[in-house]
Parts: sequence; C-alpha cells; structure tokens
Amino acid sequence: MNQVLFLKEMKRHAVSLVIWMTVITILISVTMSVYQPFMENQSKVLGMLSLIPKGALQFKGISNISDLSSPLGFYAINNVIYMMVLGSIFAIVTSSGILLKEEYNKTAEYLLTRPVTRGEVFLTKLAVMSLNVLLINVVTSLAGFISLEIVKKTGFSIGSFLILSLYTFLLNYFFGAAGLLLSTVVRRPKPITTSSIGLVLIFYFIYTVSKITESVSKLGYLSPFRYVDLNVVNAGYKADPLNIAFFLVLSSLMVGASYRIYLRKDIYT
Repeated sequence: MNQVLFLKEMKRHAVSLVIWMTVITILISVTMSVYQPFMENQSKVLGMLSLIPKGALQFKGISNISDLSSPLGFYAINNVIYMMVLGSIFAIVTSSGILLKEEYNKTAEYLLTRPVTRGEVFLTKLAVMSLNVLLINVVTSLAGFISLEIVKKTGFSIGSFLILSLYTFLLNYFFGAAGLLLSTVVRRPKPITTSSIGLVLIFYFIYTVSKITESVSKLGYLSPFRYVDLNVVNAGYKADPLNIAFFLVLSSLMVGASYRIYLRKDIYT
C-alpha cells in the first residue's frame, strides 16, 4: 500500500464521508426522538398500524408491530433500514468510482507513471474504501447507541445491538466489494454511480417483495439483505455463522476477482 496515495484518496473522499455520516446520523436522531411520544401514545399508534396492510408494513421492515414497543426493536425497524440501504449506497458509490476516477478524469497516465505498481494502487484504494465503510458504520452505530441510551425506558441488549451493527457493516462492505468488481469489468471509463445505486435498490426490492409475497419468498435468498437478521427482540438473537460466512466469503471473492482483473485490465488514459 502506498501511504502518499492513501492520504490523497482519504482527503479526496473526506467531504463525501462527512456528508453521508451527517445525513444518516440526523435520520437516526430524528427517528429515535419519536420513540418516547410513541410509547406515550402506544395503544393509539398500534391501533392505527393494525389498519395498515401487512405487506405495506413489511415493506417498511415491520414484521411484528409489537416489536416497536422495545427500544432496540424500534431502532432496528426504523433506523437499520436507513443504515442498511443508505450505508450500502455510500459503500458502492465510493468503491465503484475509486478505481475509475482517474480513467474518466484522464489522469490515469499520471498515476500509473509514478513509482507505484498496479497492485499498490488497487490495495491502497481498497484500504481507503474499507476504512470509509468502517468509519461510517462506527459513527452511525455510535449515534444509534447514544440515541437508544437517551430514549430508553427499559433496558436493551447491548450484545444484540453489536450483532446488528456487525450485520450492517458486513452488508455495507459486501456492496463496497461489489462496487470494486463493477468498476473493474467496465470496458470504457465512465461514471457508474446510477447503475451502482440501482443495484442496491434492486436487491432491496427483491428482499421486500420476498417478505410480502409468500409465493416468491425463496427469491429473497438472492438478496444480501436477506442475510441480515433484524429480529433483535428475540431472546435467542445471535450472529448466525452461515450468514456471516455468506458476507465474508462473497466479499472476499469479489475483492479477489477485482484485484486479478485490475492487474490485467487495459487502463484508458
């Protein structure tokens, strides 16, 4: 890894990282501020929610409206969706552009004529992407934890919170790895931000449809969102080794494939 290039790339992505952190943190804070008023009017709100079609509730991430009574259940339903979807969009947008930027900005020749190898360039940019995804997850999870501590009326499982945060990070990193792979298979240098965002939304749509419609429930296994367990109010909630393995193995394979392709790819200058 090249330290000079690493610092340059971190500086280049700093503004974007701060903006995304701020947006997600505000969403978390605003949403969790509703918890206490919700509990004060719980019977009325739950009565209203019972009138909403089950499919519409599941699309929002609400499988059981009673989960909303738990501070951690309320957090998972209302905020992890933000963190899962928006965090994944941030990860894939960052990673899909990090290798292509020099090509479509016509600065690749300058970069590759410096005393760095293609392998160093890739590993440095991988490190930047990985650190960005880690930072946004640490900051937003911390915001979520503080919000829970402020609004809670009953205790919540810190272990379950940490497992949920781990799932969210692994999901975000999965899309970060997918973005790297997308950027290496693009034949002509061009921004792929729109298609990258579309990929996240398509997978989320598949996940939600599989939950709403029984006949296509198995379709959900095609979506990485399916492997994040949101059932935090379950007393037996724990990290599923198979789900963890799904993210680790596929992310590693995509990163490895991206590295091999990038070493052989024709770089347009």
